[in-house]
Amino acid sequence: MKVRLNLATAPLENDRRFVFGYAAVGTIAVIALILLSWRAYSVRKANESRRTEMTRIEGEITLLSAQRQELDAFFNDTKVVEIRDRSTFLNGLIEERSFPWTRIFMDFECLLPEGARVTSISPRLVQGHVELHLKIGSTSDEAGMKFLRALESSRAFSHIALLSENRPDRPSDVDRVYYELTAWYTASEDAPKASIQTEPEASQMAPVAHSGLNR
Repeated sequence: MKVRLNLATAPLENDRRFVFGYAAVGTIAVIALILLSWRAYSVRKANESRRTEMTRIEGEITLLSAQRQELDAFFNDTKVVEIRDRSTFLNGLIEERSFPWTRIFMDFECLLPEGARVTSISPRLVQGHVELHLKIGSTSDEAGMKFLRALESSRAFSHIALLSENRPDRPSDVDRVYYELTAWYTASEDAPKASIQTEPEASQMAPVAHSGLNR
């Protein structure tokens, strides 16, 4: 006959629940470790790719900076500067010769009142329009205001801007008031073709343009 004896000091307990819980927690920890490792690997690869791209961009910037320095050195060369200045001077001559000096003098002749004169005129091309920089001298305020009103009412002039108004300090000066202004000039469509200067005529009128137009 067999007799079963229990020599344990405490009753037998079932630990399956704890083992299952430990296994589940361990599995989750392993999965989390794998995910974190993959994330760290992805971030490292992205950083390496970004560093490679930054190195490439820095290399391009260095190359472009070197090319810019070469171009600056080329354009600042004495011979190149002389050629550029000569080209600017020749272009200015071409523009001055092609400007309709006779027509604009005819327009001013109709606008200038008694006692007002143009002392200086400088044309230039701005936004596809001919802009005139004018200096006007007048023997009185009334003559100057008459000219400004006539200029504003003229169809040939627009965008008139008065820059300054000065009075000379010398009593011997004929003009009492000097006006400096800018205006856009548009030749009349019905202007005669003879009024548009050819090259020889413009060369004759160009010095007069800066010497002054009297009325």
